[in-house]
Amino acid sequence: MAGRRSAPRNSGALGAARLTPGQWIACVATALAIIASLGGYGWYQGLIGNITTAQVDTDEWDRPTSVEGVMNILIIGSDVRSGENAEYGEVEGERPDTMLIASVNVDSGAATLVNLPRDLMVDLPGCEAVEGYEGMQAQQGMINSAMTFGGVGCQWKAVEQVTGVHLDHFLMMDFVGFKDMVDAIGGVEMCIPEPVDDPKAHLVLEAGLQTLDGEDSLGFVRSRYSQGDGSDLSRIDRQQEFMGAMLREVLSSDVMTSPVTITRFLGAVTDSITTDEDLTVDTMADIAISMREVDLDRVQFVTVPNGAHPADQNRIIMREPSASELFEAINNGVDLAGGKDDGKKDDDGDGADAVEPGDVSVQVVNNTAVEGLALEIQAVLVQDGFVVTGVGNPETRAPEATTVYHGPGDEAAARLLAGTLTNATVEETEGLEQTLELVAGSDWEGFGASSSESDLSITDDLGGVTAEKQESAC
Repeated sequence: MAGRRSAPRNSGALGAARLTPGQWIACVATALAIIASLGGYGWYQGLIGNITTAQVDTDEWDRPTSVEGVMNILIIGSDVRSGENAEYGEVEGERPDTMLIASVNVDSGAATLVNLPRDLMVDLPGCEAVEGYEGMQAQQGMINSAMTFGGVGCQWKAVEQVTGVHLDHFLMMDFVGFKDMVDAIGGVEMCIPEPVDDPKAHLVLEAGLQTLDGEDSLGFVRSRYSQGDGSDLSRIDRQQEFMGAMLREVLSSDVMTSPVTITRFLGAVTDSITTDEDLTVDTMADIAISMREVDLDRVQFVTVPNGAHPADQNRIIMREPSASELFEAINNGVDLAGGKDDGKKDDDGDGADAVEPGDVSVQVVNNTAVEGLALEIQAVLVQDGFVVTGVGNPETRAPEATTVYHGPGDEAAARLLAGTLTNATVEETEGLEQTLELVAGSDWEGFGASSSESDLSITDDLGGVTAEKQESAC
């Protein structure tokens, strides 16, 4: 083990592919938040009337169960290159270059936004032909390809069946609408750590703190090969930073108290989005009201856990069981922002006090071919405050995947420990009492955040950030 390192995302060598637009959920979420404050402005009903709607017959397939108090919305950034969007290149057909699930917990006033990377390979269900689309057979393909063959209904079906998450609505937006929204609020202030020159994204930026207009913002969230490692996942990191910055900008007092700015912003939103017929003004207002008082640190941006595709270096696959655990938590209405039922316990069992590293005893087992790895792990854990009771080689349990084993009642401690590692699963087993067993498997990738920076949220395993947090080199 070469010392401690930050938890990486397994992007693989994502090769040459088309550049993608930004993620539009920031714009949508902020628009919904603004609607809730518009009691004095009767004209917003007229703006909402500009929204285009599409009919989706969700009765055509077996669907996951809906959970009361949770609303899940499929957000699509459409790359259809027609009309004003044609200046961004020619692409045959229509596909969502950007796609995510926005899960709004109405009861707790929190939201989790899960990115579904364009390069993600999944098992797609078959879709019947509909007007304008030829349909498709069940096949393995990129998650965004369903829309090309079967329209938004086929894409909706594919996301539900791949993730197991019940989708209540969909919302789609285009390039020009994104630009107009940024310009409507006077731009978005961003820290650019290094100069950027990306001809494909039509983007030239100097390093430093600056306000990006709509055109530059679109280039920033589309830019891929001239920033980071050139992967789609690296681009998503930057988009999440931009979304947080835009949320802060729109929710600022200067914007919220200006009827003119609000009118321009909502006009740009409503002119550019397509929704299902059931996403009505009243539904939007209900979401907005539940989110009106939410702190930005209750808005989580995460990417589905993933790794390199074993047969194609230009594609990725979901990393299990982390991806399934994430989707199951969302579909069960778990508050991933750390609100209710986060696994923390106190003496009375009412969740008042969190488990601390000093409360956790652990044995370290080395099930890899790296000599001395258990001792190196021990040194890091002790530095983080954990109590290491011993090290050794496998005797009872020898999994290939790095695993933290725990006895009954010690899941919170196990999740605290697992949260400090790049890739570890948690499993309950008999024979362990008050002491955990960490088995480093052949997939060992080291440590991520230190225990002092971790909590018990499932998002520890996702590299997620909140809208309040924006890494900055300025």
